[in-house]
Amino acid sequence: MPDPTPPARVVLTTTSNPDEATRIARTLVEERLAACATLIPAVQSIYHWQGQIESATETLLLLKTSPDQLAALEARLHELHSYQTPEFLVLAVEAASQPYLDWLQAALRRV
Repeated sequence: MPDPTPPARVVLTTTSNPDEATRIARTLVEERLAACATLIPAVQSIYHWQGQIESATETLLLLKTSPDQLAALEARLHELHSYQTPEFLVLAVEAASQPYLDWLQAALRRV
């Protein structure tokens, strides 16, 4: 039975500022590890870090990719990111339009 889940994933990560988010997003799209990156500036994060509760204004990155790109995308994100432990959360896409999936796959293909 074929997998009913579309071949698309959304990866969430946060960065320390919009410039870092733009640099990471552009690199991942240029390298075809992500088809698209959406930047959402000025999100507020509250979290535990090294025994303290921290609060930071960050930029949220939504990276659209395919399941077969996840390992390479994660490795590259760790290389590019300023955080010691960058967020890397993968969300499965429940449904997507076929034209969008076609575009996503084409955008990830190396020429």
